[in-house]
Amino acid sequence: MIGDFDYQFFLEVLTGGLLSGVMYSLVAIGFVLIYKTSGVLNFAQGALLLFAALTFVSLVERGVPFALALAVTFAIMVALGIGIERAVLRPLTNKPPITLFMATLGLSYIIEGAAQLIWGTQVHGLELGIEDVPLEVGGVLISQFDIFAAAVAAAMVLLLSLFFRYTRIGLSFRA
Repeated sequence: MIGDFDYQFFLEVLTGGLLSGVMYSLVAIGFVLIYKTSGVLNFAQGALLLFAALTFVSLVERGVPFALALAVTFAIMVALGIGIERAVLRPLTNKPPITLFMATLGLSYIIEGAAQLIWGTQVHGLELGIEDVPLEVGGVLISQFDIFAAAVAAAMVLLLSLFFRYTRIGLSFRA
């Protein structure tokens, strides 16, 4: 610590911010993917992610095996996505962008409200088998959860990058 400046704390906050930034890159990729494929900037994306996470966690809490819970959650989210596209977005085709903005913003509130009705307001957790003890690296404490989440996010960014660079579908998205 030099004067009132705590370099160790600064490095911990910087590391946490960088690890969070890797996860935010996935959110940005999601916005870009949806916009490039549909022309809609989907402001309900976060609420849909929340709904998927709560669906998955509630299934696992009920004893459904991890892989099956993932498959069921995927099927539910596909059905929800198709329903939203057909009931809300398709009728708004060729409408001004502000109309689509308002529709997806409204969807966000509806989805969040539905999630609150279904699962309540209590916090749900998912046991990943990772200890909730920070690692000390060079005197800097780093959360194991942050490292795990950043590693998963980085792997997904890498896989998406390869998908967009080397597959026919990925190349057509970039065109």
